[in-house]
Amino acid sequence: MATRWTPGVWAGLAAISGLLSVAFGAFAAHGIQAWKAVEWLHTGSQYQMTHALAVFAALALHRAGAKGMGLVAALFLGGTVVFSGSLYAMALGAPRILGAITPLGGLAFLAGWALMAWRAFTLPDQA
Repeated sequence: MATRWTPGVWAGLAAISGLLSVAFGAFAAHGIQAWKAVEWLHTGSQYQMTHALAVFAALALHRAGAKGMGLVAALFLGGTVVFSGSLYAMALGAPRILGAITPLGGLAFLAGWALMAWRAFTLPDQA
């Protein structure tokens, strides 16, 4: 049986993403000396935490009736894997050419924010 992409799955993945963000941020602060690697870890960690929290915002909008929040969550979480993941990999010794895919994660973030804004503005009034 395949796992469905449910709000509970979004929340669980967002929580794991937040946990990993803290772990990579701590590693940047205490476990690595190379300044460029520290910078990559710090940047990846910041973007990962921001988008972990944004998935929770997507969940709240979903509960308020906004459509398309599953896609928003997928764009944020997928963007995190590509954007932050490529930075983490380079910080841990992967070839710098991997940085060529980092902007694709950024594009996923932008698409997620654009869709979230569009769908939030089209929410029905609950007053």
